[in-house]
This record gives sequence, structure tokens and C-alpha cells, in this order.
Amino acid sequence: MLTTKQKCIKNEKGSIVTPQGFQVSGLHTGVKRKRNDLGMIYSVQPANAAAVYTTNAIQAAPLLVTKTSIAKEGKLQAVIVNSGNANACTGDQGMHDALDMQKMVADKWKLKNHYVAVASTGIIGLHMDMDKIGSGIAKLQPGTRATDAASFNESILTTDLQSKSTCYETIIDGKKITMAGSAKGSGMIEPNMATMLGFITTDIAIDQQVLQETLQEITEKTFNCITVDGDTSTNDMVLVMANGMAENNPLTKAHPDWDAFVAMLESTCEDMAKMIAKDGEGATKLIEVEVHGATDSEDARKVAKSVVGSSLVKTAVFGSDANWGRIIAAIGYSGATIDVHKIDAAIGHITLLHQSQPVAFSESEASAYLEQEHIKIDIDLHMGDGTGKAWGCDLTYDYVRINASYRS
Repeated sequence: MLTTKQKCIKNEKGSIVTPQGFQVSGLHTGVKRKRNDLGMIYSVQPANAAAVYTTNAIQAAPLLVTKTSIAKEGKLQAVIVNSGNANACTGDQGMHDALDMQKMVADKWKLKNHYVAVASTGIIGLHMDMDKIGSGIAKLQPGTRATDAASFNESILTTDLQSKSTCYETIIDGKKITMAGSAKGSGMIEPNMATMLGFITTDIAIDQQVLQETLQEITEKTFNCITVDGDTSTNDMVLVMANGMAENNPLTKAHPDWDAFVAMLESTCEDMAKMIAKDGEGATKLIEVEVHGATDSEDARKVAKSVVGSSLVKTAVFGSDANWGRIIAAIGYSGATIDVHKIDAAIGHITLLHQSQPVAFSESEASAYLEQEHIKIDIDLHMGDGTGKAWGCDLTYDYVRINASYRS
């Protein structure tokens, strides 16, 4: 019998338009000096929609518009997204502009207004240049070519160094189900999303409430387990559109292939989360922390996020310094239940601590391991069966340089 993971296959050539019925577009309007800055996702039929949002109490106008829209019917048919301007902290004018973006798309494609989600990312506190945005919306021509997907992927980026996309397939009710994601994010990622946008398309038929609940659960284990710099922003979200065009029987948690769907959604979200962490502003290394033996999974994630979020751990990794004291300190202030006498810790294959006692290791071997682009830190608390992961990046000189001149 196939395992759940075997049922979920990565499509290395897939993109945001691989699921049936989805089209995208991206172009340059001039809101940014270069690179595409306006994008759109379109589903040929209304899709059940689910979303999770930043936990910042100050939330930008586009996010509020999207929240309200999804709340009406739980459906979307289009997403309009711009980069370069967050349309955050822009008062009544900002809300008016976000609603205007929604209406422009709805009018052009003859959709209900609330079938259009709005997303923005970029500089906070500037009013939108609606002449450029309006002109750009008029020129958008969604399609299914690889070049359309690439143009959309670029349109949502800000300080990102690269686009982030992934695609998976599985079989449910004898039908091929496809899911794909496109994301942006490289700074202000902590701890419950932040300056990031994640868009997921899938042709599966699934109940909207079930989709919402599952996305929230998986977000806790993926997007909410990444950190770059400890800041939480005002705008951002992960949004899923499921248009049902695969024509499977509507999926519920009682379906025999439910686990295959969960694996596909979790793999999609985890891929994007790790790509965001790896593309941290100025980052040179992806740090993955895996915790075992916690009292429960929540405590495991607390420890993992505490370690990967520690500025001192980040700088040690950047400097290829196996300073385990910084790791044990981050475990101690994580807020998780621990026994200070039972902790094991390792980087890669090199054991640093056993039962909270230092283990002799080769500094040169550890330094050589820390020169790699993907650094793994393993921790065992020996308290229970809880497990969890978190992802982040090193903290470099370039992080300061990039953020010191972000608006210039």
C-alpha cells in the first residue's frame, strides 16, 4: 500500500497555473522602478476560498477588503495584487483605493465585487498611484503559459532575490488533483507570517469550511514556524482557491484519501515557507531546527522558533561558529517546559550536548559544516512525544545594508 507521502508527488515543472481552470498575469506599471509590480490570479469558475492573515493589530486596507469579501460567500474568482506599495496606514483614502482596485477587476471580468481579493505589499504609509494601477489592470491578460506564471511570480516580489513557487499532484476518487503555490517574502517574517504573501491554487472540490480549518492548522506548522528578523508586518496573508474542476467528490475529513490532501497542502505550504526563510534579506544560509521529545507539539515549535529566531544563533551560523551556548540559551527562554539536565543538541551529524553536558567535537569539522547553505540543528528535550520544526536564516551585514536603504 502506498504511504501518504508516496501519494503526494512533486511536479517539478508545475506552476501556479498547472491546476485546471487557473490563469495568471503580471506586468510593470511603474509603481516600482523596475520589475513587475502588478499581478492577477483568475479562476474560470468561482472557487471556494480560505485565508489566514497577519496577527498584527494594524492591518492594511487590502487585507481588510479581502477578509470582508471571503466572509460573504466563502468564494473568490480573482486576486489582484501589487508590490511596491503596501497601502497600509493610509486612512480612508487607502480603503477607497483598495475597493477601487477590487471594482476595476470585477467590472473588467464581469464578476461580483466580493469575488475579488486584494493584496498589496511594499512601503507602508504611502498612498497608491491609482493612475498607474488602473492603467495596469486594464492591460492585464491572464493566461496559462509558463511565461505568464513567471510574470506573476515576479509581480509580487519586493526585496526578494528570487521567485518562490511549487506544485504537487495526487489522486483522489480516481481524479488527478493538482495544487500549486506562489509566494513572496524575505524580511519582517515573525512569528505568525508578516511581510509575506502566499497564493495557492488547486482544482480539488472541497467544502469551504473544511478548507479554512485545514489551512489554519497547517499554517501553524509551516508559515508560522519561520522567522527572519523578529518583525511582524501589517498586510499579509496566505490564500487558497479551490475551484473543484478536478470533479472529485467533495472532500471531507472522512474521505479515505483525506490524508493525501493534507500531505499535499502541507508540502506546498512547507516548501514556500522554507523558500521564504532561505531568501531572508541578505541571507546566505537556511537554518532548520527540528525538536523532538517535547511535552507536546506546541512546546516543540516554541523551542524551534526560539532557537531559529535568536539573533545570536543567526550570527553564529553566519560566522560558522559552533557556539552551542547560544542554542541552549534560546531553549531556556523559549517558554517551553524543559528539564535542564536532559537536553541533547547537534548541528548536522555533530553532537554538541548530551544530557545537557558538553560533548567534545572537532571545531574545524563543525566550522566546515556551518559553511554549507542548509544548516540543520537537532534538539531532543527528553520530556515527551512532541515534535516540531522551524526555519530561518543567518543574520548578515547585508541585512542591515538592505533595510537601511529600503525606501531610497
